Amino acid sequence: MPTSDSEHGAAAPNGHGSDKQSESTENVQPLAGEVIPHSAAEDVLGVFIGTFMAALGLYLLEQAGAVSGGTAGVALLLSFGTPLNLASLFLLVNIPFFALAIWRKGWRFTLRTAVSVGIVSALIAVCERYFPVPEMHPVFGVVAGNVLLGMALLAVFRHGSSLGGFNILAIIAQEQFNLRAGYVQMALDVSVILLAFTVIAPQNVLLSAAGAVIMNIILAFNHRPGRYRA
Repeated sequence: MPTSDSEHGAAAPNGHGSDKQSESTENVQPLAGEVIPHSAAEDVLGVFIGTFMAALGLYLLEQAGAVSGGTAGVALLLSFGTPLNLASLFLLVNIPFFALAIWRKGWRFTLRTAVSVGIVSALIAVCERYFPVPEMHPVFGVVAGNVLLGMALLAVFRHGSSLGGFNILAIIAQEQFNLRAGYVQMALDVSVILLAFTVIAPQNVLLSAAGAVIMNIILAFNHRPGRYRA
């Protein structure tokens, strides 16, 4: 008796039907909204790239005679008024915030942040030693420095770390109160930049304020609740 087309399809001669089913299973794409965790290697590389950009950005700001927001800005301010170098100050200013990170984010995040801060401090020292800048236009230094800082923060946030200080407060505000990290960071940065009037020339303070806006716009547009997990 002749068989129907449907029976031919059901028979799946030579096992081809099962092969196709296996292939389709292997090619299943992640569901929309599903979080795909980074591997350990991706986290290490992402944090290193972020810390490298952060160190270079802070160094350019220092050479431009400008400041930034957050604890980085505090470290820059102190570097203009004390004999300590920026590399040491960046590490020292961040130490008190590690307790807050332990309380709200846990040991894993805190250890990653401490490592990131330590790497930034070390890389700033490398920049100071091997990347002398004899002369740089302040506008270029402020724009380039803050663009690098903004992208650096995105990189370390995305790989489960931060650059310490106000970054920790910004992440907690986003996760606990659904506030955008960039806007929170911007509000905190204003107070630091206002303090800069006591240390550096007014025109450099205005440039610093414009640079902080650039950096925080990068954060506000890219680091949003639900887009990815910090």
